[in-house]
Amino acid sequence: MADTGLFNAVYNPDVLSCLANLSNDEVFTPPDVVNKMLDMLPQELFRNPDTTFLDPACKTGVFLREIAKRLIAGLEPQIPDLQERIDHVFKKQLFGIAITELTSLLSLRGVYCSKYPQSEFSVSRFDDADGNIRFRRIQHKWKDGKCVYCGASQSQYERGEELEPQAYEGIHTLKPEEILKMKFDVIISNPPYQMSDGGGMGTSAMPIYNKFVEQAKKLKPRYISMIIPSRWVSGGKGLDEFRDNMLQDTRLREIHDYIEASDCFPGVQIKGGVCYFLWSNEHKGMCKVTTHRGNEIGKTVVRPLLENGCETFIRYNEAIDILRKIQNFGEESFENIVSVRRPFGLDSNYDSKHTYGKNIFLYRNGSTTNIASDEIQRNPEWVDVYKVFISKAGSGSDSFPHQILGVPFVGKPGTAATETYLLIGPFENEKYGNNVCQYISTKFFRFLVLLKKSTQNAPKGVYFFVPMQDFTKPWTDEELYAKYGLTDDEIAFIESMIKPMNLGGTTDAD
Repeated sequence: MADTGLFNAVYNPDVLSCLANLSNDEVFTPPDVVNKMLDMLPQELFRNPDTTFLDPACKTGVFLREIAKRLIAGLEPQIPDLQERIDHVFKKQLFGIAITELTSLLSLRGVYCSKYPQSEFSVSRFDDADGNIRFRRIQHKWKDGKCVYCGASQSQYERGEELEPQAYEGIHTLKPEEILKMKFDVIISNPPYQMSDGGGMGTSAMPIYNKFVEQAKKLKPRYISMIIPSRWVSGGKGLDEFRDNMLQDTRLREIHDYIEASDCFPGVQIKGGVCYFLWSNEHKGMCKVTTHRGNEIGKTVVRPLLENGCETFIRYNEAIDILRKIQNFGEESFENIVSVRRPFGLDSNYDSKHTYGKNIFLYRNGSTTNIASDEIQRNPEWVDVYKVFISKAGSGSDSFPHQILGVPFVGKPGTAATETYLLIGPFENEKYGNNVCQYISTKFFRFLVLLKKSTQNAPKGVYFFVPMQDFTKPWTDEELYAKYGLTDDEIAFIESMIKPMNLGGTTDAD
């Protein structure tokens, strides 16, 4: 007799868990994450034979497959015959729109156990080759070199018939309700995140996940659940309107925020992390927010997405009380003494056009040089004063604790910098500049920057929550913690998030 224990001992992973680790471009969703998203929904939906579900961005069919499992179990009392129940679930309740021809085949195989839904091998036999998972090859609509629907670059995505154009049907229409001509109770998905827009050196990209969320809202379902990059909470290219609408939408009922994307998608790095949410058309009120960091799940807090007088979503529940204590002091924001990009109007690798009169010392990307005074294009009055320079790109680490910002340094009179740096100041003497650098080096300072900083970039706006101090003296973390009355738990949380900073010209490794 065969040893049945051997089968149970053999490593037998879910194939969709394996696929979930393959790509950074179109991130496949692990089944366990799908089920966490399904757990947010009212479970009576899976006991109702009339509930309809749509995945508008099918990749492997994992959402539909996991929903099918719940429906098949939940409908057993009402439809006792298994095959009749399976046919009802797959034909009347589950629908998908695949994003590419390849993902349509993966989805058909993952959902129906056959890429031919009309064949005898399909778990539910359909009359056509699509089943309820639709794929239509469509084209971008170009105007001025970009797609009018998704912003994709014409130079990169205008392709022949032999190549996939990546024109996703769900967002390439003004009337998404015309695609399937149906009303859905639940729209759930992990949509594609971005498309190259042809900017920069070809690495610039336009986010598109927001367009899937917006199209889903147009379909007026009861519930929407999607997993998307968390960068939306602080805006970004093409995201400002989306961010504002989401943060003011009282129908957002629950958010699970992963500070590091790899904790949700093993092996995948997405700057700023990822989150999944539940939007309910019937919900009007505060949102249940849970932060995930490493193997830890932070405390869950039901709170408004925007604090009073704050235009930014605070990702860390533990930070809310800290920020409130600081804001009660009513101090001016440190942001007010931070310059915008290109404080002197010079590109990152600017080189002098002169052969003489180069009396200004210029800090630039990874090096220094000298330029003439008439090459300063903006704010010439800042050249001959004391100021502080800090990189506009922060620490590149994706794990905590990390440094958040680059190491600041004092710029003496006769110095300038390219767009690699932001300028802080100006100050009347070097002592003030040194004390500002000391303040920046505190964990307190950089923790408050973290609350606004969702990517490696650290522009002027990330300093909004940092309060001004008296810079006639240096500041330590201990003094700042005491000044604002932080508790031991609050201090421990800050310390767990931020690495020490060495102002001696070297930094701890990220």
